[in-house]
Formats: sequence, structure tokens, C-alpha cells
Amino acid sequence: MEQTKSYDLKKVSVIGLGYVGLPLAVRCQERGYEVIGVDVDESKMTLLQSGKQPFSDEYLEENFALFPLSVLTSDASAIADADVHLIAVPTPVDAMKHPDLTPVIGATEMVATHTKKGALVVLESTVNPYVSEEVIKPIFEAHGFTIGEDIFISHCPERINPGDPKWNVTNIPRVVGSFDKTGLEMSVQFYSSIVDAEIRPMKHIREAEAVKILENSFRNINIAFVNEIARSFDKMGIDVKDVIDGAATKPFAFMAHYPSCGVGGHCIPVDPHYLVERAKESGFNHNFLKLAIETNDAMPAYTVERLQDALNEMELPMKNTTVGVLGLSYKANVADLRESPAEEIIKELTAHKCIVETFDPLLPEHSTSKSLEEILSKCGALVVATNHREFIEALTPELLETHNIKAIIDGKNCLNRDAFMAYGDSFIYRGIGR
Repeated sequence: MEQTKSYDLKKVSVIGLGYVGLPLAVRCQERGYEVIGVDVDESKMTLLQSGKQPFSDEYLEENFALFPLSVLTSDASAIADADVHLIAVPTPVDAMKHPDLTPVIGATEMVATHTKKGALVVLESTVNPYVSEEVIKPIFEAHGFTIGEDIFISHCPERINPGDPKWNVTNIPRVVGSFDKTGLEMSVQFYSSIVDAEIRPMKHIREAEAVKILENSFRNINIAFVNEIARSFDKMGIDVKDVIDGAATKPFAFMAHYPSCGVGGHCIPVDPHYLVERAKESGFNHNFLKLAIETNDAMPAYTVERLQDALNEMELPMKNTTVGVLGLSYKANVADLRESPAEEIIKELTAHKCIVETFDPLLPEHSTSKSLEEILSKCGALVVATNHREFIEALTPELLETHNIKAIIDGKNCLNRDAFMAYGDSFIYRGIGR
């Protein structure tokens, strides 16, 4: 859009200092803004104020030491004179997979209580369409603000990919929508100043909300498709990874997705539920999307089924077999437990009366074993639930034989299948679709 006016935006508050908010706060400071970072989690604030990062992030590792820790606080009144408020709190689902907007509502109430007139408020948290209209806007109106006159509200859905060495808060293109022209112009100006990439204005704030939901529903559906193909190819003795790699040689009309033991993280397994529930309120039933969710949710159980079949081939029982789960985080080389399929795999193994041991080099406090060597010494079977670099580099057929491992399920298809399959009869290797 053509920028018609320059707005005096100097001070930024960031509410929620997690995977999204903390890099945002550091980036704003890097680009010359006065920043105030707020989080109600006292343990996180204590960690941050001691100069420690609560999670691993390459951008933070390079820039966090330059960030003034004095700007971090749990005092909501500190945001009162900010020109821009960025709300970056979690948007989880509850036990019934219904959207839980409690953090968003709490953060919005905080801003509405303490902000000055004329400020720009941007919701970065992922939400379904209509949240800005039905939840955010009424809160500000209840506090006496008139949207588009003395407060400006926008939505710019976060795009953070934890552990990505290339794409981060500085260079990922963004979309933004607002209730009015002034709010949209302010938002485009602000994001253009901190992001070295395209900032695409949307015609309506509802469209901006729908963008992130579409992105992650697209991924959920495509992953579900290859997960189903993997289960089909297991029956037919076809290596699904080889087939996908072959199909990916087509230079158009194909996008490679790969199967695994389940989807995790805060986006792909969560956001489709937001769309399903809100569409239901509008009178539409997402049959296709619900089937994709169901397919992906079934993968941890299928992974354990693969283990059971492998142990049966070795004439070994599931009951009382010690099974090592390698990896607890949802993603390789990231210490993040959110919606990790490892949790469901552990539940399934426990239901089968297995003795479960766990090891994640990035999450030692959540692991029952302190090292790969220790867990291998305890177990008769393994499930690779996270494709951490350490596992890929260290796990070999020789190592499994040395520790008398009888079955290994490669839930991420990250190991050298041919080497394991060719090794001999001392153990059984199975992947997901291979």
C-alpha cells in the first residue's frame, strides 16, 4: 500500500516473552525503539533478568547480550506510555481441543487498562477469524475507547520457526490487517521498520486472522495425506521416503511433505482446531480438515503398533519390555515440548504395559536417563520420537547390537534405513512407511 503519512512511533511494549515475543522485543530494540517487555510468568522473568535465555534461538544467541535487561518487567503499568503494543501470548486449545483465549483476553485487558489514547495495538497471537472483532474490540470499547479514533487495532499473525537458521523475526515476510486505514498505515510503517521483507496489507483484519490458520491447516492436511500414504505403503512394502523424493523431482505441482510419528508444536496440531470450531459457529462443517486432524492424531498409536509388530516378529512381548523413547521435544534440535507426539507415544507404551525410559539431550530435566549410553543400557527396544542431531550421528547398527536392542522404530525416518536393514537378524528396524 502507498504510505500517505508518517507516524511518530518511538516506544514499543511486548506482552508475552516467549518464542514470539522475546525475539520481537530484541529486534525492536535493535532497530532503535524504546522497548518494555512484560510477562506474568515470574519464573521466566527471573531467568530473563539474570541474563539467561529461556529457550534456544540463533537470533537471540547473537543479540540477547545487547538487550537491556532493565526493560523487562511484570509491572503492567510500565506500558502506559507505549506507542505500540504487541500482544504475543500463547493461544492453546483445551482438553476438548476448543480454543482457549484466556491468555489473549488477559493481555488485552492489561493493554486496555494501561494504554494511552492514540496507541497502536497489534495482536500477534494466532487466532481464528472474528477474534479481533468479537473479543479484542469489545474489550477496548468497554474501557471507553473508540476504535479507529483514539485506539488502533491490527492483527499481524506471528511467523516464527524455532531452530531455523535462515528464517527468523528479521526476515520473514508478514501480513497485517486492521479495522481502519490509519491502523493499517501505522502497522505497515512499524513492521517495515523491523522486518527486512515484504509487509503485505490485507483488506480486512479478518483476512489477516485467516492467513495463519490457512497456512497451518494446509500443512496439517498435507502431512495427514503422506501419513496415510505411509501406512498404505507399509502394507505394500514400498519405501514412502524414496517415493516422495522421486515425486519431488517434478519441478512443478508437487510439494514434498514427509510422514512421521506425529505432528507437534504450537501451530500445526493446534490451529486447524481454531478454524474447525469457528466455522462451526458460522454454519460450516470442515469434514476434510477434521479427517486430517484425526489422521495425524492417530500416528503416535500407529508408531507403537509398528513396535508391537516388530517385537512379535522377534517373538518378544510388549508387556514388561523396557522401551526407550529417544527425544521428547516436538522438533529436531529444539527444546520445546509443546504438543509433542512423544507424550502420546509414552502414553500408548504405558497402556501396553511397557516399561518406559526417556532421553532428550535438550531436555535433561524431563528425561529419565542422563545420556544415550545410559538409556541404551536399560532398554530392549527403541522409538526415535525426535530427529535430534545427536541421535542421527550416534545411532548405528553396531551400537544397537552391542546393547542387545531387539527393535527400533524410526518415528522420524531420520536414520540410514539401508544400513540398519542390511545389518542382519540381531534386531528389527522399522520406519513410518519404510
